[in-house]
Amino acid sequence: MSEPRKRGRKPKTPKTDTMDDYPHTNNNSATQNDVVVSVPTTEPRTRGRKPKTPKTNTMDSSHTNNNSATQNDIVVPVPTTDIQDPSPAHRTRGRARKIGKLADNNNNDISHVASPERSRHGDATDITILPPRWDSVAAKAVPAMDAVVKVFCVHTEPNFSLAWQRKRQYSSSSSGFIVGGRRVLTNAHSVEHHTQVKLKKRGSEIKYLATVLSIGTECDIALLTVNDDEFWEGVSPVEFGGLPALQDAVTVVGYPIGGDTISVTSGVVSRMEVLSYVHGSTELLGLQIDAAINSGNSGGPALNDKGECVGIAFQSLKHEDAENIGYVIPTPVIMHFIQDYEKNGAYTGFPILGVEWQKMENPDLRMSVGMKVDQKGVRIRRIEPTAPESHVLKPSDIILSFDGVNIANDGTVPFRHGERIGFSYLVSQKYTGDNAVVKVLRNPEILEFNIKLATHKRLIPVHINSRPPSYYIIAGFVFTAVTVPYLRSEYGKDYDFDAPVKLLDKHLHAMAQSVDEQVVVVSQVLVADINIGYEDIVNTQVLAFNGKPVRNLKNLAEMVESCEDEFLKFDLEYQQVLPLSLSLSLKNICYCTDCELHDQVVVLQTKTAKAATFDILATHCIPSAMSGDLKT
Repeated sequence: MSEPRKRGRKPKTPKTDTMDDYPHTNNNSATQNDVVVSVPTTEPRTRGRKPKTPKTNTMDSSHTNNNSATQNDIVVPVPTTDIQDPSPAHRTRGRARKIGKLADNNNNDISHVASPERSRHGDATDITILPPRWDSVAAKAVPAMDAVVKVFCVHTEPNFSLAWQRKRQYSSSSSGFIVGGRRVLTNAHSVEHHTQVKLKKRGSEIKYLATVLSIGTECDIALLTVNDDEFWEGVSPVEFGGLPALQDAVTVVGYPIGGDTISVTSGVVSRMEVLSYVHGSTELLGLQIDAAINSGNSGGPALNDKGECVGIAFQSLKHEDAENIGYVIPTPVIMHFIQDYEKNGAYTGFPILGVEWQKMENPDLRMSVGMKVDQKGVRIRRIEPTAPESHVLKPSDIILSFDGVNIANDGTVPFRHGERIGFSYLVSQKYTGDNAVVKVLRNPEILEFNIKLATHKRLIPVHINSRPPSYYIIAGFVFTAVTVPYLRSEYGKDYDFDAPVKLLDKHLHAMAQSVDEQVVVVSQVLVADINIGYEDIVNTQVLAFNGKPVRNLKNLAEMVESCEDEFLKFDLEYQQVLPLSLSLSLKNICYCTDCELHDQVVVLQTKTAKAATFDILATHCIPSAMSGDLKT
C-alpha cells in the first residue's frame, strides 16, 4: 500500500543513485526504490499539521535490529545522544521556537536552560527542555535594600495669605533609609510642615510612628527616629561610601509612585558639580545621574556596586529637551549634616562667604587692578552687611585663595583628576562658626584675614522653619512679613513672574542691612467703615510709621500699640503689579525717572482705629490681632 499523503509541502524524494550514501547498519534486504535507514523510536516531525495515520497501514517506528524494510518504508538513524522524546499531548501547533544553546555538551541535565524551546526545522535533533526548577534558583540578597523604608507623612501647611489659619491637611509618601544610631535619613521636603510621620519597613505591614529630630532646609535632608524597638530588629544600617567617580554605576532604591513595593533603577554618574538645590535655594555639591528619579523616590539611597550609600535622591530635571536627568545629594553633604547635628544638637546650616564676585578672565581687567601674570582670583562686587567678613573685606578686593587653595580667574578650584569645581564648595565644607583664612589683593598689596564664617541672612527668607507665619491687624489692615512661601501662596508657583516687580527685586538682589530686618507689607484690607478708600491696597510695602522707619513686623506692632498720637500714619511704597517678563521688556519705561510713582500714605484716627479692630476680628472669626511670636 502506498504511503499516506501528508498535508503541507511535499518532501523531496532522494534520487536512487545517491541512497548508498546513507549508512546501512545491518544486513537488511531492500527492493528497488526502497530507502533503508535506521528509524528512531518516534515518528519524525514534519512541518505543518500532523497527518492522520490510516488504521490499515501504520508506520513502524521500532526498526532497531535485523528487520526487513518493506516497500516505501523510511528508516532514520537513531542519534547516540540520550534524547527525551516529547509526549504527543504536549506538542503544539505552529512553528517551533528556537532552542537555546546548551552550556555543556557533555551534560545531559538540561533543565536549567532559560527558554525551553525546540529546533526550528523539527528534525531528528529535536529536544524538549524541562521547565526550570524554581526551588534551585537562589534569591539575590541585598542587605542595603532591607534598610530602605517607606515614609508616610501628613502635612498641615500654614495659610500664608490668611496667617491665622492653616490649610487642609494632605498626605504624601516618599522614601528613606536606616543609618547608624537608630536614625533614618530622608529629604526635608518629605516631612516639611509635618503633623504625623510614619515609617514602614520592606516586607512589613506595620507602620511605626516616627519623630523628626532635625530638618536641614538648605541641604534638603531630614533626620528621623522611631521609639519602638521592634522597628530596629532584623535590619542593618546602610554604610556610606566615598564620592563616586564619573561613569561609576549607581542604583537608586525607593518607593516611587505606582506601587507599594520597592523599586530599583540603575544608571551612572554623569556629572559632578555645585548645583542649585530647589528646596533650599542654595548651591551645594551634587551628583547628576541618568537613573530615573520619580515622585516618591525622594529620600531613597543611591547605592554603588558594593551596596554602599553614595547619595540621597532628591530632585530631577523636568524639561522637554532633557530625559532621565536626576540629582543626588552626595556623601560629603550628608556627612556635614549628620556631624553638624551631632556636634551642636541641632542643625545650624551651611556657612557662606557673604560676597558677590566677578570673574577676572579678561586680561585688561586683571592689569587694571595690578594683578601679576602668575596671580589669579575673583573680584568682590558686593559684601553682605550682615556677614562677619564685611568688617575686613572691601568691594574691589581680589580674592586669591581660600584656606590655602588658590582660586582661578573663573572662580574654580582643583577638585579631582581632570575636574574643577566652584570655590564655594570649599566654603560649604566648613561649619557655622568655623574660621577660614582668606588671602586678598588690595592696591596691589596682598593681605590675609582670618574670617569667622556664618550662615546666609536673606532679606526675604526661603523658609520659616516650620513656624507659623507672623501677622498683625489694626483697623482691618493685615500686616505680614514677606517670605518665599508667602509669595508662592499669593501668586502661585510662577510667583517669580507674577509678583510685583519691586518685591521681586528685593527678593533677588536686595541685602539685609541688619540681622532682624524684614520686608513688611499690607497683605490685604478687611473692609470696614474705618478703612473706606483703602480697600484696594494689596501687598504694598510699609516704609515708615509716623515718620519712623519700619525695621520688622514686631517693631511695627510695638510702635502702633504704644502710639499716643492722634493719627496713625503709614508710608507705603506703591507697587507696580506687572509680570516680570513684561517688566523686563519695558524696563526702560518702568524704571525711568519720569515715571517713578510716588509713595502712598494711609492715615487713620488712633482711637477709632483701635476700637474698630475688635469688631473686625469678630466678623472674620480671627482669634487675635497678632500672632503669638509678636506678643513675647
